[in-house]
Amino acid sequence: MFKEIHKGGLVCMTAPNISVTHAFTTRFGGVSGGIYASLNLGENRGDEPENVRENYRRLKAALGLDRLCFTRQIHETAVRYVTSADAREPFDPLPYACDGLVTDEPGLGLIIFTADCIPLLFHDPVRKIIAASHAGWRGTVADIAGKTVEAMARLGSDPADIRAAIGPGISRCCFETGPEVPEAVMAVLGKEGREYIDDPGGDEDKFFVDLKGVNRALLIRAGVRSENIAVSDECTVCKSEKYWSHRATRGERGSQASVIALI
Repeated sequence: MFKEIHKGGLVCMTAPNISVTHAFTTRFGGVSGGIYASLNLGENRGDEPENVRENYRRLKAALGLDRLCFTRQIHETAVRYVTSADAREPFDPLPYACDGLVTDEPGLGLIIFTADCIPLLFHDPVRKIIAASHAGWRGTVADIAGKTVEAMARLGSDPADIRAAIGPGISRCCFETGPEVPEAVMAVLGKEGREYIDDPGGDEDKFFVDLKGVNRALLIRAGVRSENIAVSDECTVCKSEKYWSHRATRGERGSQASVIALI
């Protein structure tokens, strides 16, 4: 099971299968106010920059990190190899966009952002490689999970050695969609995709989709062993008092982060 930790005033979740420094942040432990209270880590949500910078200072202090690599997320599947040259501070210009980061450089924190989308963290303890990916529904059905495994394999990872953590995000109970999402799930997984789709019936063409389950299935297809995958059972919509949820707040929100580093 995922574990709640309290460190430096922050409340974060950690995965049971990842042994390096990592965290899935919650809403708690920052200095932001109003609709951003309190640990907002989103730079583009409208929060005061000085509050966001202080929130990052607290996050880095809690995790023992000096350097973070960010990315501008675009709901696609590119995974970028990063080094210390890519490290930046909040609000610094960001010259690239992608939804996954991978590195083998010690001490470098990889960070991605969610507020209902599915965060994915990866660790290969054999070759000492890590990755972090942002899986919205479009990224999920385009197999960003598998593409992240491929990026790690290009650095020398054996997929069978990779530990993957699927963090807090919108769960099947709350991810109500039109037919486009189930159709995309079936396209990528075939008949297996039916396991992750609920059709409540009735006149409305509405479905409930398990994005966490789809990502888990795609990780297994990419060669990650099922016993090496941990899945958070927390739904960001159901627990919107703990996590930022775009759906629950109708977009008036901050962002949480998922961070991993080879420390």
